[in-house]
Amino acid sequence: MNLTDIVKSRYSTKEFDSNKAIPEAQFQQIKDVLRYSPSSVNSQPWHFIIADSPETRKRISAGTQGAFSFNEAKVLNASHVILFCAKTDIDDAYLQHLLTVEDNDGRFAEPSFKEGVNNGRSMFVNLHRFELKDAQHWMEKQVYLNMGTVLLGAGALGIDAVPIEGIDTKALNEEFGLLEKGYTALALIALGYHSQADFNAGLPKSRLPEDEIFTLLS
Repeated sequence: MNLTDIVKSRYSTKEFDSNKAIPEAQFQQIKDVLRYSPSSVNSQPWHFIIADSPETRKRISAGTQGAFSFNEAKVLNASHVILFCAKTDIDDAYLQHLLTVEDNDGRFAEPSFKEGVNNGRSMFVNLHRFELKDAQHWMEKQVYLNMGTVLLGAGALGIDAVPIEGIDTKALNEEFGLLEKGYTALALIALGYHSQADFNAGLPKSRLPEDEIFTLLS
């Protein structure tokens, strides 16, 4: 695997072939990427709603009506669509839940390690909760880390994908009762295989030059 080849070949798919579905074994790898994506202090402040049938993709399309209708076909014709959601609160009970799961998974060889992780994570979380007062924004940034990981993973698997921020998050929150569950909708990623009619598939990549975006320290 060559990462340069992958990042140069993957692109934002504009039209999906509705007749092609991602094999179950491959999509399981996408789910693994979702689950094991990095997040600050292993906070994992996310939830994912996955649609893999015409009926479930139709529910997701509730977020692509009106001003966002230009994204509806991507949702309906993709093989799978993932709705990325962020937690709306990160309280002490959730931090304890994280610690318990880590303990059960064998992360702490000694009790002092567990205490150290708890203290360190609480320090960073409380910085955003009480001092910076940007906990919601901070949690959403963790979800975007996950989205980037999924896009790279899909490219490595030869799966086409497109991130979609142009959605009605309020409609999706209502469709899935997300706020009542402690989450809010953020964005979608639609995955599948591009249609031959997808104009973006054959266009060359365009990125800023290296000398404009890199500063090499010496």
